[in-house]
Amino acid sequence: MDRQGHRTVPHTADLRVEAWAPTREECLAEAVCGLVESFAAVAAVRPGRTVRRHLAADSDEDLLVAVVDEVIYLLDAEGEIPVSVTAERGRDGGVDLVLSVTDATTVEIVGAAPKAASLNDLRCAPDPAGTWFCGVTIDV
Repeated sequence: MDRQGHRTVPHTADLRVEAWAPTREECLAEAVCGLVESFAAVAAVRPGRTVRRHLAADSDEDLLVAVVDEVIYLLDAEGEIPVSVTAERGRDGGVDLVLSVTDATTVEIVGAAPKAASLNDLRCAPDPAGTWFCGVTIDV
């Protein structure tokens, strides 16, 4: 397995996104990429603007949900899809996201749009070797 990446896994009536990376922030960014690629083809799309968000939560799992919810909010409320994402550790232990987004009407939709992150079977933690792993089930 590569040091950093993501994949989607079929899940009964839902979708599971798994991501891994050397740091928590890189892992969260990979989870966003996996989520977006599950429903939109963005590889050749140019962003229209940059969205910056600071997210904080009581746990790393809650932070994963907050990140996924932010992507879903952008899609639902703003009609925008992230083309790329970077994440850095915030001063308060949260995460600072930089999302390069484009209008959803300019993107080829290849799957069911995400509706929400499930609170069941969440994971956002390092393994014994120190590699971070994120896993979240998405209601579609």
